[in-house]
Amino acid sequence: MTEKDSGLIETTARVRLAEGDRRALARILGCTEDSLGEALSQHASAALEEYVTMFLGERAFTRGADIQEYRLFLLIQHAFGSRIPGEVEVCRLFQTTSSRSRSLVRAVMSKYQYSLDGAITDTLRDVLESADVSEAGRPVVLAIHSANLVDELNRTLSAIDPSLPSVTRRKGSVSTYEIKRSSYSRLCELLGVGSGRAAGE
Repeated sequence: MTEKDSGLIETTARVRLAEGDRRALARILGCTEDSLGEALSQHASAALEEYVTMFLGERAFTRGADIQEYRLFLLIQHAFGSRIPGEVEVCRLFQTTSSRSRSLVRAVMSKYQYSLDGAITDTLRDVLESADVSEAGRPVVLAIHSANLVDELNRTLSAIDPSLPSVTRRKGSVSTYEIKRSSYSRLCELLGVGSGRAAGE
């Protein structure tokens, strides 16, 4: 199958970086200097799609906020493996404050909610699957690095049953949350997380 038949166009890109910039960029992207090219290729795909849609007049944004939101949407698809990033990751890439990064992620999750439905669901599944359910009779412990995901879990619980207890931050913690086992079990059922982790016992 040719590129024309598949609709896929492959290209290469080069960028020259000073040694200090290579180190800084590797730190920002969370990779080694040796794997910097591979990490950048994923971001390059997002950038290329942004340019192509602009050239074709499909995304003719005039507001800076719209451009940032679309850019993050593309990064989620290409660079974040169709997972919703936390505010810290967005801070590193967009050079924004924590509050602005949180608002940016929230706006993207809302504006592109149908296109990102799978990414949002998969990210919530990841959160539930990594939960600590080891202490019988105690709330389930969740490590969540995004306030937007907490809000999404609580919205989902409210849609299931408004009387279900919500996800709450553990006192004295920054990104550790607790959820009653009844609520955790219902979320697992809805999102298709393995029945072995449903915490109703």
